[in-house]
Amino acid sequence: MSSRIRLGVIGLGRAAMQMLPSLAAHPEISIVACADPNPAARERFLAEFPGSAAFASTEEMCARGQIDAGYVATPHQLHRENVLTLCAHGKHALVEKPMALSPDDCRTMTDSARRTGVVLVVGHTHGFDPAIALIRKLIEGGELGALRMITNFAYTPFLYRPRRPEELDTALGGGIFYNQVPHQIEMARALARTPIRTVRAIAGRWDPARPTEGAMSALLEFEDGVAASLTYSGYDHFDSDEFHFWVGEMGEEKKPDYGRSRRSLRDLNAAEELRLREASGYAGRGGRPASGEAMHHPHFGVLIVSCERADLRPSADGVRVYDENGMREIDIPKARAYPNKDGAADEFANAILRGVPPLHGGVWGTETMVAVAALLQSGRERREIVLASEASAKV
Repeated sequence: MSSRIRLGVIGLGRAAMQMLPSLAAHPEISIVACADPNPAARERFLAEFPGSAAFASTEEMCARGQIDAGYVATPHQLHRENVLTLCAHGKHALVEKPMALSPDDCRTMTDSARRTGVVLVVGHTHGFDPAIALIRKLIEGGELGALRMITNFAYTPFLYRPRRPEELDTALGGGIFYNQVPHQIEMARALARTPIRTVRAIAGRWDPARPTEGAMSALLEFEDGVAASLTYSGYDHFDSDEFHFWVGEMGEEKKPDYGRSRRSLRDLNAAEELRLREASGYAGRGGRPASGEAMHHPHFGVLIVSCERADLRPSADGVRVYDENGMREIDIPKARAYPNKDGAADEFANAILRGVPPLHGGVWGTETMVAVAALLQSGRERREIVLASEASAKV
């Protein structure tokens, strides 16, 4: 392999639109191909990346495209199939969250990557956020005492963004548990760095027209006794960015507009909603990746981390530390526009080119999905679920 990774993009939807700026700007990655069944998306990709190749399927791209690796951004139910195809052709794989729809699928993917000797990285999630890294560094420094408790709550319009039918079907990876809750789990795991021992969740399906889980309140206990309280609502009433300086998830400044997503869908039929959903991907935006410098750091909801001698929370531009001396803010220099997505690209490149074992590899991704599956089970059965110690050993 040369000093640059020849990357093929698999799936030209909204996830790819958000990740492409980081991949295209990475000094060690060259985007050379795409695979997507939509001819319009392929055509616009070719216009955006002159000299690249476009294919209708992952198999065709792996067989005929000159790629070293693939970035999987297809609908969730296709992640397993796409990663296994890449592994079968000896291509490294960067796969969007959720890694797959079940822990067993994740284990199959991990085993295949190990067997074929390819790198498998799961990303991106908000576990890559700069504030998470700084808070973890402060915890490891020891001056604030041991980590004791993590609180995260997020209220968003998630369920009322335009959706394809399967995005409202939990069995096909729809709803918050596969799309949003992994961010919360990943942040908590990145901070705690010990296995999750138990979970208890209450889940809500409050709109018959959007028949999937749209809300959750959960308690996670880690093996060292650290507790994480996670709440999520995607029902587009309150907006938790009100408590985060009116900075949006990707660092953009925003203005209050409560219920806007609900209003925008109110008079649309299913076909019209589907057209809006397709327009949010590559084919609907003239083939150009999302661009422009984010004004502040990315974040996910409101996060408060409690140590023995201080509480911490991400701010718009750094981390605030609250202790007996008051509050101080530690600034985080903003070197790149999409630092969390850049972090996933960096980890992938370092693993391929330098042999650095990725933290967010197949085992890590599987453990997150073990927690997601347990939270879903807990919500349905209304009981605490103990995560068997052998869950991680199996991967």
